Amino acid sequence: MSWFILKIMVNLSPTFGTDGVRGKVGTELTSSMVKSLGLAAAPHLNSDQIVIGRDTRESGDSFEAALAQGFSEGGVEPILLGVTPTPAVAHIASTQEIAGAMVSASHNPWWDNGIKLFASGGYKLDDAVQKKIEETWHKNLLVDVSEVKRFRLGSSDSWAEAVKESVGSMAFEGIKIVLDCANGSMSEFAPQIMRELGAQVEVLNVSPNGRNINERCGATDLNSLQEFVTHVSANVGFAFDGDGDRVIAVSSEGKILDGDHLLALIAVDRLDRGQLNDNTVVITVMANLGLRKALIQRGINLYETPVGDRYVLEALQSNKWDLGGEQSGHIVISDFATTGDGLLTAVQALAAAQRRKIEIGSWAKELVQKSPQVLLNLSVTKSGVDLVKQASDLIEEMKQELGDNGRVVVRPSGTEPLVRIMVEALDEFTAQQIASSLEVSIRALDNTP
Repeated sequence: MSWFILKIMVNLSPTFGTDGVRGKVGTELTSSMVKSLGLAAAPHLNSDQIVIGRDTRESGDSFEAALAQGFSEGGVEPILLGVTPTPAVAHIASTQEIAGAMVSASHNPWWDNGIKLFASGGYKLDDAVQKKIEETWHKNLLVDVSEVKRFRLGSSDSWAEAVKESVGSMAFEGIKIVLDCANGSMSEFAPQIMRELGAQVEVLNVSPNGRNINERCGATDLNSLQEFVTHVSANVGFAFDGDGDRVIAVSSEGKILDGDHLLALIAVDRLDRGQLNDNTVVITVMANLGLRKALIQRGINLYETPVGDRYVLEALQSNKWDLGGEQSGHIVISDFATTGDGLLTAVQALAAAQRRKIEIGSWAKELVQKSPQVLLNLSVTKSGVDLVKQASDLIEEMKQELGDNGRVVVRPSGTEPLVRIMVEALDEFTAQQIASSLEVSIRALDNTP
């Protein structure tokens, strides 16, 4: 390989973001790089076995094989689950005290893929371990992947049983639900498990073809679910993302119930049943004021983290708390799971509403009165971190302008070339004005040579 090509590869080396490694298949992330990652990670996972799952992207097969080969050559025996949700990988890693890996780019389009790693015990790797792996990985990005090996196969059955057992003997007879599985990992699992729990299930987007994962469907595009829920007169709808670690709900009226709503339902239910440790819920900086007020009014303490379910989980783990989540639908219920689990969240929310004999949508509307919130995702060419720093004076000015009547959060995405803007205010007009001002400023900075 020429020095020029090697130099380009080093400059474009993939790195760990807030949710593992992601990149465009064939350029930013290749089978060779994935195998090399397995080799680099093997010594740092404290396990002689690793369970590997994947979502439904067309690159999943080749990346799964390459990753397994890398781990095998690094002295860690791979166990392949095939297409399965991320929470299944984490569950098996937790219950069997082995490492785990998921080949997925979550809610990203099909042409991206990525790797999420779990240490022995099912927890995502901390920053220090990721840094060590990254340093080793970048020294030898390109390795031979021509050899094809067969590896041991595993099953996700234990995770499916655990989800069902999480509601005890409760059944969902008489409840009509719609599941949008995003043509992803939940396509086979979620409908079957919900039916086994007694629900009447209608499905959307359960026919993956390798390229339709997250395509105008799932947790990031709720239009079809909203229409279908009202069309079939369902009690509720749930939309998963491509790898199934998060979920967004839709009420019987077609209204969106995001992670804030679902977190509130589950938190209040656990509080009422004496199952909310220290009466504390972990939220992120993106949590709506309406959620904060709803929980505080009920005597629930809040602990705030940066965006990312791994930070939520770290707070839960270090403080021995049991519930936290994000507006995006990543909800962690740590006495059942070591990561976000979209299906577990849906099941727990249904059970909470069932105990009160009320529809999820009606209860959520009563419980959480959301403050007007504007969310913008700005595609940028420069470093998101640098752009946010450069705009810091304006951001602070906007925060001062709102005072106690709203919030401003501007942050670089940890997984994509985006700057995310969130503004809350007493009214939609004010929130939109401030968000637009920030957008104009950041775009100008991004376009400045």
